[in-house]
Amino acid sequence: MASFYNQATLSYNGNLINSNVTAGEIVETLSVSKTAVTPTYSVGDKITYIVNIVNSGATPFTNLTLTDDLGAYSLGAVTVTPLTYKDGSLRYFINGELQTPPTVTASDPLSLTRINIPAHSNATIVYETDVNNRAPLAAGSEINNTVTIAGDSITTPVTDEEIVRVEGRPNLSIVKALTPTTVNENGIVTYTITVQNTGNTATSASDNLYITDTFNPALSNISVALNGAQLPASSYTYDEATGVFTTAAGVISVPAATYTQNPTTGVWTVTPGTTVLTVTGTI
Repeated sequence: MASFYNQATLSYNGNLINSNVTAGEIVETLSVSKTAVTPTYSVGDKITYIVNIVNSGATPFTNLTLTDDLGAYSLGAVTVTPLTYKDGSLRYFINGELQTPPTVTASDPLSLTRINIPAHSNATIVYETDVNNRAPLAAGSEINNTVTIAGDSITTPVTDEEIVRVEGRPNLSIVKALTPTTVNENGIVTYTITVQNTGNTATSASDNLYITDTFNPALSNISVALNGAQLPASSYTYDEATGVFTTAAGVISVPAATYTQNPTTGVWTVTPGTTVLTVTGTI
């Protein structure tokens, strides 16, 4: 609700006399709310937003403009946008009925024009965004973006914001290598298993992390090291007859990734947390 004030002035024979001040209030009949379908994000995710615009008045609103800053934030002298509008994802409903979508006049920030809302009606605008490489990923990070509805028939633009928070979890991958790749019978080989974590959270005992492998042909007289340090035999099981190797749960942990942001472009670089397991034996 917006207030307004007005005062008249009477002038005669060089004299000025002010009237009393009148006061009034403009009852806003247009409101907006914005919701993300999912409350969290991680690198490479898609976030779908639903914007509801309600016209509770008896007069239609025409030619409105919607803008979404896509989570833009300042980084020194530059503005960084962590979300990218996905072209073609826009859907537009009036009272639940699918309509021809508004015109996308800009994508960064997102700008939609020619939005019309009949009296006593609601419009729903749905669109998808991609989490790009300028989105913060460290634990506790968030994307806060604001939607604004404006137009000639609106006294004060209406806004709403939505916050999505980075998901705190490990994000693991595993790669295996063999050295040497050509070996004589009864020769010695080393399997190197590298586990990387691009997530913002280190693994913990509750993750119940373990590695299993079946060496074919089976190895004999194996030695096992974790990050260069020899592991005792109690840290794993191995059957020379079948070649099945398994680490005990909780023996292996993987640190969280670290993140570095380019101060000019705003792009984040991910340095994975890494753990290396080596198994050496006679083939």
